[in-house]
Amino acid sequence: MEYSELVKVYEKLESTAKKLEKTSIIADLLITLRDDEELRIVLALLQGKIYHESEEMQVGIANKMVIASLEKLGFSKKEVLAIFKDTGDLGLSAEKLVKKKRQMSLFSKTLSVEKVYDSMREMATHTGKSSQSRKQNILIELLNFSGPNEAKYIIRTVLEELRLGIAEGLIRDAIAKTYGISPEVVEGAYNLKTDFGEVAVIAKDHGVEGLVDIKIELGTPIKVMLAEKSENLEQALMDAEEPAIEVKYDGLRTLIEKKGDRIWIFTRRLENVTKQFPDLVKLCKENITAENAIVEGETIALKNGKPAPFQELSKRIHRKYDIKDMSTEIPIQVNLFDCLLVEGRQIIDRPFHERRDALQKIIRVQNGSFQLAEEIRTKDVSLAEDFYKKALKEGQEGVMVKNLNKPYQAGKRVGNMYKVKPEKETLDVAITGAQWGEGKRANWLSSFILSIRDEETGELLEIGKMGTGLTDEQFKEATDLLKPLIEFEKENVVKLRPSVIIEVGYQEIQKSPNYKSGFALRFPKLIRFRDDKSLEDVDTLERLERLFKKRL
Repeated sequence: MEYSELVKVYEKLESTAKKLEKTSIIADLLITLRDDEELRIVLALLQGKIYHESEEMQVGIANKMVIASLEKLGFSKKEVLAIFKDTGDLGLSAEKLVKKKRQMSLFSKTLSVEKVYDSMREMATHTGKSSQSRKQNILIELLNFSGPNEAKYIIRTVLEELRLGIAEGLIRDAIAKTYGISPEVVEGAYNLKTDFGEVAVIAKDHGVEGLVDIKIELGTPIKVMLAEKSENLEQALMDAEEPAIEVKYDGLRTLIEKKGDRIWIFTRRLENVTKQFPDLVKLCKENITAENAIVEGETIALKNGKPAPFQELSKRIHRKYDIKDMSTEIPIQVNLFDCLLVEGRQIIDRPFHERRDALQKIIRVQNGSFQLAEEIRTKDVSLAEDFYKKALKEGQEGVMVKNLNKPYQAGKRVGNMYKVKPEKETLDVAITGAQWGEGKRANWLSSFILSIRDEETGELLEIGKMGTGLTDEQFKEATDLLKPLIEFEKENVVKLRPSVIIEVGYQEIQKSPNYKSGFALRFPKLIRFRDDKSLEDVDTLERLERLFKKRL
């Protein structure tokens, strides 16, 4: 397939905000794709993905390299920066510049989707001293063979700024429509496979039976089951029907997969963090007695033998260097609570009490480092309250209340488990912009623009700014995280690639015409950075509307 044909689809998707129309556009494209590999590539590119989260690879292209590459097309840096300042979008800048270049040259070569995809993946393989120049040469080659529109989307893709308003639900619905399969079946398959390209190939070649037969695969992450929030412990006990009450740990949701002597560690964001936790790998090899298994738990940081805030653990999650030193500085404790596969037998469809029993049989407990999540099984509200208070006193976040008779439902937020904690209602939001501070904070980003998510389109909608209530240390930490994500800067305002998720408290939610969401948070306050969450976990407009009505 020619890349220019995919670009036409991109343009159609950008031209509409209607969910059903976007679904039809994608389905019309998918039905024309007969080659399995081409289908995988096109679905990845539609999502703006070059590498899946679990592959531990990044293209590693920043604005500076794109600007330098555009200069190599025969333009001065001054000209490139002037157009970028005018558009605020390096994709649009590339489109304008390549259009000028085409007027001066007749040389061209047809780009295929395979060529574009393979070239972008190759960029990530280059590391070391001359890696930047090799990456730049690959990008320049693509731009030299691109038409103006192709150049726009190539640049947006390598910068992870494609943003066509395509949420997972749209891809799911398009695959369902293309192959005549229910969206629920497609979603169930994706939650276990976590790759829409693979799901589409199975749907095309084997239909609904192939999707229903999908099993967990060692070495591949799955979408973890999610908890509902409960108003209080008594309500959670009633809703769970046959309750088990577990300590809720403030850490990293951890999916551990073992195959012989090989260990994989995945987060709920599907990221492979095996390299960042060599101490956990060692604990798993020594203390999971089954030859093959998938277990799940929560990894927390320790300080003086006691639970430390999640921010301490987050220092390790994206660490690439001095990993061994960090393991010593920030020791961990793993609290396991579920088992999804044991000795090749998938047990996610078994009741929780069976899965927990299976977990206990294959774990060699090391108190303080590799242990089972503390739990009690009771319907007695008084006993449950005592357990809850004890968890809080020990510095934990609260409790989880789980139904002992329910199966594991990957990727679902269903009434199988409930979280109970004493905090007021909070929101998980993305930081999408900021302003440079003044005075002693002139070198720090401040007044952070907060956004929630439109669940249907994936679009991020602004709900206000947060500029007070942070310590100097927090302003510095936020600046360190956000500075590499700056996409565009005008005067003292910056636009940020949405990547950093934070949990915020607030005084109230108000109606507001000033923000695209239609709402504004009054006095938002930083609770914590959420390295364990992705854009898909950002709270939705639907939830914001529900909270607003609840407070009326």
